[in-house]
Amino acid sequence: MIRPDDVGPDSEGCDHFHDECGVFGIWNSPDAAAVTALGLHALQHRGQEATGIVTFDGARFHSHRGLGLVGDNFSNARVIASLPGRVAIGHNRYATTGETILRNVQPLYADFEFGGFAVAHNGNLTNAHLLHRALVRRGCLFQSTTDSEVFVHLIAISLYSTVVDRLIDALKQVIGAYSLVALSNEALMGVRDPLGVRPLILGRIIGAEANGGWVLASETCALDIVGAEFIRDVEPGEIVVINDQGVHSIRPFTRAPERFCVFEYIYFARPDSVMEGTAVYAARKRIGEELARESGVPADVIVPVPDSGVPAAMGYAAESGIPFELGIIRNHYVGRTFIEPTDHIRNLGVKLKHSANRPVLAGKRVVLVDDSIVRGTTSRKIVEMVRAAGAREVHMRISSPPTTNSCFYGIDTPERSKLLAARYSIDEMARQIGADSLAFVSIDGLYRALGKAARDKAAPSYCDACFTGDYPIPLPDQGDNSDRQLSLLSEEN
Repeated sequence: MIRPDDVGPDSEGCDHFHDECGVFGIWNSPDAAAVTALGLHALQHRGQEATGIVTFDGARFHSHRGLGLVGDNFSNARVIASLPGRVAIGHNRYATTGETILRNVQPLYADFEFGGFAVAHNGNLTNAHLLHRALVRRGCLFQSTTDSEVFVHLIAISLYSTVVDRLIDALKQVIGAYSLVALSNEALMGVRDPLGVRPLILGRIIGAEANGGWVLASETCALDIVGAEFIRDVEPGEIVVINDQGVHSIRPFTRAPERFCVFEYIYFARPDSVMEGTAVYAARKRIGEELARESGVPADVIVPVPDSGVPAAMGYAAESGIPFELGIIRNHYVGRTFIEPTDHIRNLGVKLKHSANRPVLAGKRVVLVDDSIVRGTTSRKIVEMVRAAGAREVHMRISSPPTTNSCFYGIDTPERSKLLAARYSIDEMARQIGADSLAFVSIDGLYRALGKAARDKAAPSYCDACFTGDYPIPLPDQGDNSDRQLSLLSEEN
């Protein structure tokens, strides 16, 4: 499950969590495959390893899946033409479970007694291994190594007659954080986990007739590009069923307190998206303002680590009154798969992605603003680069609390022993990355920036387990006794 971080050339891992996956679905569009490809382009930031589309033309399902980016797979008109139909689902993948091989690329498809069924999944099932063993003992033959295939087999062995009832039967057996879109002969379906950890929204093609033109997507940024308007968030624990009769809502789970992933606001979501009613760009600026109030330091210039640190740095600069400057320039043409033949080239690799803007930095007291520190490797190289450009002081400010725990809910993170904040104090971390000072926004400051008074320890508004160790969903695959495992995790933190 743990994979080395290959964002840019740093094979030792960078200072960001890996992206999640992105899902998209459309009902009743004359160019469903092309529209889905556009939606996946808008969601490319959520997964860059592989992509796929499944369509249904009223009689047959059609599929195209491939490794690489959306543009690598769906820019060819012949590929789009091979995917006829007015309904489709699509997926962008970043692997949290399973290898990056074609058989793991989604959407997954299967032929059942009731017809065809395709599913695209964002998130992680925390009892997938236990379910996998039980299903194999029952004779199920798995074709992939991704946890998403568990859904397919649970639906296959269900004794219920309708596809929706079989899906509900499967959902009641899985544990985890997930959003998914699924496609059958009769309907497009969208689902969120009972706590709403992973996002999913409902939109409608502008100008569409009353019974058509519906969209499901991970983020609102996928709506504008396809000419759709936002209708609402799919609610936690809700199944949205879209068919020729319209949109129907099913709520098979007991209502539970919501725990939306707070890291969506910090890093994962695209800045122009709106998550759970909160504009991501504005939220990131407010986090930067909180960070400046909590940990201001005398400086000459505020510099973001691009691109994810830009909105928070703007907020920091506005609150502190210190000028905002682009002291680091990002090269947007660096791919994700760079081969480093020697240690020397590998150590120079960060310069492929970031370059120091020397006139802005030379002789200055610099505050670098970034969204997170995971292993600390890239932060160290960024600090070294800024010092080499002539900065007199380098202070690092982070728009998230210290990342002290791994995520088991769909974000690919290192094991806890490799997280810098789990091993060192903040002062020790500052020495590790070579900064004159280091500070993180507090957990209460983060909550204030998101419109809450502070974090309610008894009933947190978000899933913030990567910062607090408070895991809201059991982790059966992490031990034989999930309650005992959660207790151990709590004791560690």
